[in-house]
Amino acid sequence: MEQVYDVIIIGGGPGGMSAAIYAARGRLKTLILEEKRKAGGQARTTWEMENYPGFKETTGPELMENFREHAVKFGAEFKKETVISIKPSGFWKIIKTKSGQEYKTKAVIVSTGAEPRILGVKGEKEFRGRGVSYCATCDADFYQDLDVVVIGNGNTAIEESIYLTKFVNKVTIIVIHDQGILDADKILQEQAFSNEKIEFVWSSVLEEIRGDELVDRVLIKNIKNGEMTELSANGVFVFVGTVPRTEFLKGLVRLSKFNYVETNEMMETNVPGIYAVGDVRVKFLRQVITAASDGATAAVAVEKYLEQEEYWRKNVMEVAEPVLVVFWSPVNQDSLKLLGQLEALKLADKGVKMVKIDTYRNKLIADRYQIKEIPAVIIFEHEEEVKRIVQPSEPEIEDFIAGVVTV
Repeated sequence: MEQVYDVIIIGGGPGGMSAAIYAARGRLKTLILEEKRKAGGQARTTWEMENYPGFKETTGPELMENFREHAVKFGAEFKKETVISIKPSGFWKIIKTKSGQEYKTKAVIVSTGAEPRILGVKGEKEFRGRGVSYCATCDADFYQDLDVVVIGNGNTAIEESIYLTKFVNKVTIIVIHDQGILDADKILQEQAFSNEKIEFVWSSVLEEIRGDELVDRVLIKNIKNGEMTELSANGVFVFVGTVPRTEFLKGLVRLSKFNYVETNEMMETNVPGIYAVGDVRVKFLRQVITAASDGATAAVAVEKYLEQEEYWRKNVMEVAEPVLVVFWSPVNQDSLKLLGQLEALKLADKGVKMVKIDTYRNKLIADRYQIKEIPAVIIFEHEEEVKRIVQPSEPEIEDFIAGVVTV
């Protein structure tokens, strides 16, 4: 049985679930495809969350569960699926998943986020899951009263280090910068520097992760003098940034040189009907609140897109007789004059349907047909553009129409 939706959201992070709340509340049939058992993305793996407005103290899992319940309240559906491809098919988009399912939708919002960046050092791959981790919230309790190393010095690295101190004996943070310099926000730096369980190794990088069955030590290199030091450690937590999850989008939408999705301020990609939100897209700040904002914007943009597209299909693409489309604006005097002239011709009586497109309210359609100046008139027959004229004079518009119908 074919599964058809107004909008399918790929990824159930804060951006995707925010989009689902807005879309479902707008009475769009909405589905979230999420590959993990529980939705929430990276936010679900963040324990302490102090900067989401209105929640002075909460955790990532709690906040994401609130997002999910909110989306379900308005009718959004969730399914556990891994998407492998999106194929535009006219107005529709066909989504294929790893399980072999196909979903048909009018619009797609990509919210697949990003995943931890791999260091690529010797031993990292071999000991992943056996002492090497990329998620403190997920794995901290495995290291109760043990010593661990953290690689990274940005907000995530410092936040997760502070969280780890609730479980471990000691956290050693390997920092590439000179002593006292961290990339994290000042308030996090202050918390880390005052935490008795946190130590720092400055001007250094991780060279190798060592052990037998499990990690038991690391090799650290001082970048100033090249000196190598071996440090005992039962675990290594890596927080050195993320890479976007866009492999299935290559060749479909425009990506940056770092493979993030390029969008405009409405979250639109270069493919009509496909949007991207949250960490997966090119943006300045990647936080839960900015992802949620992206999701709200995308959902409202999808509503407008569907309204415009369905009006266009019903009144232009699926009409048997010739259709004369006028691209106009109510604040453009030449547009108003032309509309009056066309109304006087009573085109409907002559077998020609007239459709008016306000270029401000229907920017997607205007952009698709590259309307740069108004008023502009295009005649369509059987879904194809036959001819057009831009800013016509009164005699010019009559000659233009005469080719389709006797005026």
